[in-house]
Amino acid sequence: MSQDFHRIKRLPPYVFAEVNAMKAAARRAGEDIIDFGMGNPDPATPQHIVDKLVETVQNPRTHGYSMSRGIPGLRKALAAYYGRRFGVDIDPETETVVTLGSKEGLANLAAAITSPGDIFLVPNPSYPIHAFGFIIAGAALRHIPIGHDDQGTFNTESFMDQLHRAVKHSVPKPSAVVLNFPANPTALVVDLAFYQEVVDFCRKHEIYVLSDIAYSEIYFDGNPPPSILQCKGAKDIAVEFYSLSKTYSMAGWRIGFATGNKKLINALTRIKSYLDYGAFTPVQVAATAALNGPQDCVEEFRNLYRERRDIFIEGAQSAGWEIPSPAATMFAWAPIPDAFAELGSLDFSKLLLQEAGVAVAPGLGFGEYGDRHVRIALVENKHRIRQANRNIKQFFAKCPDAESARELLKKSV
Repeated sequence: MSQDFHRIKRLPPYVFAEVNAMKAAARRAGEDIIDFGMGNPDPATPQHIVDKLVETVQNPRTHGYSMSRGIPGLRKALAAYYGRRFGVDIDPETETVVTLGSKEGLANLAAAITSPGDIFLVPNPSYPIHAFGFIIAGAALRHIPIGHDDQGTFNTESFMDQLHRAVKHSVPKPSAVVLNFPANPTALVVDLAFYQEVVDFCRKHEIYVLSDIAYSEIYFDGNPPPSILQCKGAKDIAVEFYSLSKTYSMAGWRIGFATGNKKLINALTRIKSYLDYGAFTPVQVAATAALNGPQDCVEEFRNLYRERRDIFIEGAQSAGWEIPSPAATMFAWAPIPDAFAELGSLDFSKLLLQEAGVAVAPGLGFGEYGDRHVRIALVENKHRIRQANRNIKQFFAKCPDAESARELLKKSV
């Protein structure tokens, strides 16, 4: 059949595929690849969480269908977490729903609230689902550049100017804006004053806010990132997504939640009732144990990523690669060195893999405004990070300018 699928046609080629294919080929050839590409946490899930899963799964009564909106105990634990961490009161019955990670929740909410011709505002660069969730749902997008200075500080004024322009010049009026701080891939952070400005603006223009705080517990400066729900009036227009993937190193468990505005939570809950029966009950019970149990593991993970960050940033600087030290997340957002800038992020990523044995994520995969950067995921141990730094330093010494970079790139084709 010659018929094309409309929604699939709207999805661009997967930018990461070329680098992933090169990485796989190199490993098949026996090469040692240090993989900073995917943000896949490598520490083991804390033992008390695993033990709770094992204990629960041994009860046959937990093997049946679960609850699409989440078991009551987990929803209560989520509400208690928001109370402790942010001082925000959450009704576990009407203001929260358990999701299969934040990614699934955001994509299904996009499907629930999108009508043909609706416009949504998304950051650029951003985590792909923040844009493509709405593309899959049939929406139109308007991108808001995420600007920052050389030290990696978020440009609040520029963002708000872009937000004002987008609303003023969009027809129809945008339905919602997506926020993600601490940000993937840029590692940028914001304060509560920024959130309040966004809330006030979006309430005035009757625009929903969808906030993703998956990295809110991975911070390094002693200043915990805020929640938009701490702002006055936020629940009138905002919903927030959170995942246990990074906080408790539970990425493969696929468990998270959405909380906030009752209308949006109800929409997500209703559409999920048609699509799934919720996460496996033992996983939800283990997630409850994670949120209600000892939190020293969270501090241990935070210290681990801080140590890795410091080793990598110091080593990169020694190699002549100036990279802003991230204040949060497990990522470094690295500007492409001047000698390679004209190559763009995809070709530079190929060269790093080919010449240094280091895999990174091309910034272009996160949006057109990311093409002058690559994302470094700090998911290798400190000894491997030091080896990566040595490899990169040798590569830069071998390839000091754009001409030599082009010659090396020709050899890879």
